[in-house]
Amino acid sequence: MLFVADVGNSSTITGVFDGDRQVDRWELTTSDRTADEYRFLLGGFLEKYRGRLTGAAISSVVPRAAGTIRGAIEGLVTGQVVVVGPGTKTGMAIRIDNPREVGADRVANALGAIDLFGAPVICVDFGTATTIDVVDSEGAYVGGIIAPGVRISADALVEATSALRRVEVEVPRSVIGKSTVEAIQSGLVHGFVALVDGLVAKVKVEARCPDAPVVATGGLASVLAPLSATITETDSNLTLRGLRLVYERNSI
Repeated sequence: MLFVADVGNSSTITGVFDGDRQVDRWELTTSDRTADEYRFLLGGFLEKYRGRLTGAAISSVVPRAAGTIRGAIEGLVTGQVVVVGPGTKTGMAIRIDNPREVGADRVANALGAIDLFGAPVICVDFGTATTIDVVDSEGAYVGGIIAPGVRISADALVEATSALRRVEVEVPRSVIGKSTVEAIQSGLVHGFVALVDGLVAKVKVEARCPDAPVVATGGLASVLAPLSATITETDSNLTLRGLRLVYERNSI
């Protein structure tokens, strides 16, 4: 059995795989916890799997948190701990100017998408940032797009204006807001869906992959993906699936 963790700027998603089947999932707020605190939290989650976890795979865009979680999990698994980074075997060619620049979560997303839907494929991650990643017909990662995330934009809107307040990110009754709250919600929800649809349409033309499936993941995928004209699939565990594949390709 394998423990996996995707450490994001806002949330840390963890899970357990039994072979290729995911059997558990938990979400934590990413914070400056100590290794002892992570060991206490994760130990509680993983108690029922004690003695059966034979490895772990971690991706992180927060280097300090990745090291802390690795220190915590090493005492809870009996085998190798793989941290995705430069030099990690992925089995996927990365054809950009500097492959070291690609975030570990984006690599894992691409691997998970290839495993589920084949290549070419396009990944959309509605996380702290809104990212779009492209895999060509040969299964190579060829680049992507990074835009502000929905919640970052919502926070900036509130902080930069004196009359607007924070709202829940949910679908309003109509695109034309009938109140200030709904107007903000429309800008966030329908605005980001339009952003993604426009970018994906351009990506498909430039990458010459008009029929490529588009898979969405991330915390807001369940809210935004159903409104999209280009997103064809949604998988909230896409990154974790990719981490399982990375572990298999790097386990000794």
